[in-house]
Amino acid sequence: MSNRLNVAPNDLSAFWMPFTANRQFKQTPRMLVAAKDMHYTASDGRQVLDGTAGLWCVNAGHCRPKITEAIQRQAAELDYAPAFQMGHPVVFELANRLVDIAPEGMDHVFFTNSGSESVETALKIALAYHRVRGEGSRTRLIGRERGYHGVNFGGISVGGIVANRKMFGTLLNGVDHLPHTHLPAKNAFTRGVPEHGAELADELERIVTLHDASTIAAVIVEPMAGSTGVLIPPKGYLQRLRDICTKHGILLIFDEVITGFGRLGTPFAADYFGVTPDIMVTAKGVSNGVIPLGAVFVKKEIHDAFMTGPEHLIEFFHGYTYSGNPIASAAAIATLDTYKEEGLLTRGAELASYWEDALHSLKDARHVIDIRNIGLVGAIELQPLEGHPTKRAFTAFIKAFEKGLLIRTTGDIIALSPPLIVEKEQIDEIVDCIRDVLQTID
Repeated sequence: MSNRLNVAPNDLSAFWMPFTANRQFKQTPRMLVAAKDMHYTASDGRQVLDGTAGLWCVNAGHCRPKITEAIQRQAAELDYAPAFQMGHPVVFELANRLVDIAPEGMDHVFFTNSGSESVETALKIALAYHRVRGEGSRTRLIGRERGYHGVNFGGISVGGIVANRKMFGTLLNGVDHLPHTHLPAKNAFTRGVPEHGAELADELERIVTLHDASTIAAVIVEPMAGSTGVLIPPKGYLQRLRDICTKHGILLIFDEVITGFGRLGTPFAADYFGVTPDIMVTAKGVSNGVIPLGAVFVKKEIHDAFMTGPEHLIEFFHGYTYSGNPIASAAAIATLDTYKEEGLLTRGAELASYWEDALHSLKDARHVIDIRNIGLVGAIELQPLEGHPTKRAFTAFIKAFEKGLLIRTTGDIIALSPPLIVEKEQIDEIVDCIRDVLQTID
């Protein structure tokens, strides 16, 4: 290991850390200095089992040779190329490779640098699509309570996590929200997809009646709401949303930033649930989290609606300096190769039953009030500490790290999403560690 990795920074104050309790962290830093496959190495030399695939993104595990080598080769050959009015072969190859594994009919890809940017791009495509078709009155966007769609203004407007919205005042106008699908009274400790709640999709009909379909551009939902605590859609819910959107000419957008690239045991959640959206938002797993990259998939008819007028004119006034960056594109192609060679896009299906049994063995563990699972995703919901919401789960996070396990918490929920290379013995290690931690905290 490089000596550089063992030297702690002499001043932690300059970096304002994202989504972090900065003061607590800087009093007792938790530094990661290296990683390989299923483990991080902490600055004190301890091995830390990654129970969260980084931030839901390192699906193929850490520091995979094919990806590392592809980045090195590309950086030496072509480091950067402008994406405006110019191109490079690697990004076109990547787009073709992505379309090959996408749900049928999603034939075009627009590249971004993150899930947040992918959401903004999808919303803008939806608004512009209706305008180029002569339905410019369709400007309203419909999100969902407890939804997470990144942190840009469009994303937090259609999102529904209160803490992400409350500091910023007025957001986008013309946004409404569906109710969330979390029904603990009926669905607590469900294994897999819950039975109750499909009728909640019918709330979209009420919103259509309130605003009129002619004013609504798109509905955006996560097929599985991840960052809010792994809320799994009830049986039939997504198909009902699809049917209502089709009936009223509303575009359906799936935010698959978390669920894309094998997380549910299928390439995309659209495949798992058998429901194809009009636009699909991805990031994270597309490049294994190694280099920022996002990809927005659209159906052919949406793309083709823009391809009118004189050929020398720009069809869609949107994009980023780093859209389809050569090094990010090379990393993504190598990631797709790794997924294919190791069967990782479907490996979650092979392990899902074992994962489910392991998680639900915690039903009798201290403080546990619900457990949810789907594919290789899980949530363990804890009874909040009276008067101190989120503190119990945060304490569990700290204790787990001390014991050599990285978990993620949101509110009083432990969320788990290990790399898709996880072995059964490591699943047992994750669950055993969490059980031990819950026994030791108040």
